[in-house]
Amino acid sequence: MTALVMKFGGTSVGNAERIREVARIVQSRQGRKRIVVVSAMAGITNLLFEMAEAARQHDLDRAVQILSKIEQMHLEASRSLDLATPDIIGRIKEIVENLQRRIHGIDLLGELSPRTMDEVASSGERLSSILVAGYLGCPLLDARKVIRTDSHFGTARPKLAAIKKLAALHIVPLLESYDIIVTQGYIGSEDAGDTTTLGRGGSDYSAGLIGAALQADEIEIWTDVEGILTADPRLVPSARTVEVLSYQEAAELASYGAKVLHPATVRPALDAGIPVTIRSTFKPDGMYSTISPGESSGRPCVAIAMRRNVVIISVTQESMTDQAGFLAKLFDVFGRRGVSVDLVSTSEICVSVSLDKSAPLEALTQDLEKLGQVSIARERAVIAVVGDLLRKTPEVLRKTFIAIDGIPVDLISMGANAINLSLIVQEAQADRAVQNLHTAFFEEGER
Repeated sequence: MTALVMKFGGTSVGNAERIREVARIVQSRQGRKRIVVVSAMAGITNLLFEMAEAARQHDLDRAVQILSKIEQMHLEASRSLDLATPDIIGRIKEIVENLQRRIHGIDLLGELSPRTMDEVASSGERLSSILVAGYLGCPLLDARKVIRTDSHFGTARPKLAAIKKLAALHIVPLLESYDIIVTQGYIGSEDAGDTTTLGRGGSDYSAGLIGAALQADEIEIWTDVEGILTADPRLVPSARTVEVLSYQEAAELASYGAKVLHPATVRPALDAGIPVTIRSTFKPDGMYSTISPGESSGRPCVAIAMRRNVVIISVTQESMTDQAGFLAKLFDVFGRRGVSVDLVSTSEICVSVSLDKSAPLEALTQDLEKLGQVSIARERAVIAVVGDLLRKTPEVLRKTFIAIDGIPVDLISMGANAINLSLIVQEAQADRAVQNLHTAFFEEGER
């Protein structure tokens, strides 16, 4: 069976006009069975979190107001799409009424568990998928029947073997009778049947999981930009589309701030040998990026990525070199606090690590002060120069240092995988650093 998985993000299904365009794109892919994976309408997931939090704080009026807004957005879209039938309206209202019961329960208890939040958060995808399936006139499959996960609510981990069996049970029979089916991204269920979510951005992950389970020919990720770009176009208007890149390059770029692709999407597709393309619903016939097994950009620098909200914690201990197991003790602190460390730099007497600023800095400081003197550098950004031939091209270092001349650098790290050169700079200098690096690598040519 020739199958194509097509994932559409929130901006792609953000209103009736965009849903019409989604339908046009899906229908243009004749000759293949199509599994359409949709996100919630743009902004809806944020509203659902805001609504649940308002209920937890006993601001029931605010929660009800937000719920009414969510309902009206979907009812208005259904009318614009000529879908305001008793069946469609009834299914929308059923989800809204369930949300209403949920927020009253949250308000009553003053408690919002991760389990309850997942049930609430899943409503965005379930609502948008009703509209997309209705407009396409095709079956709607509840993703919770297929995406089986553990019980880690909020960031559930998928069970790949179970998903493959469930896809054969629920998706394959539908595709034997229909050319197109619609399902939801982001959501799944654990063994007991409770709703789970894969974490923010998890719709890409859903597409990768379904594609891998079905051994699809291709996974298309439809978003609001023309593929993976050489830099953030908001900072660098001249940024261009990367036509071909490796899975490793894509994963590094995603991890360091390129938000077009969810990093976890790469893994199930890579394991199954399935190419992924990233395309724009606003320019469906425009440029796009292809990530394909065995492919590579073949460039010293394929793109520049940047992530803000970084802090550096440094621990200084003059007798560190005489302490066996010092690093083990240091990283045990981060492990016990559940904190993921990004970049690491060591000297004879000091170890510096970078973290997201959301980490529990006060608690970490108290723990680390038992090992040495602690200092924290805030308001930093990490910039990654990524390319498959980076380490094999000595010119990269020269260009990098010339480009950032005059910009103070706190930490430099060459990734162990040899395709990532990372720099940490002050956040106020980050935009200029990215712009200078892009000019050096893409606008002055790669001499």
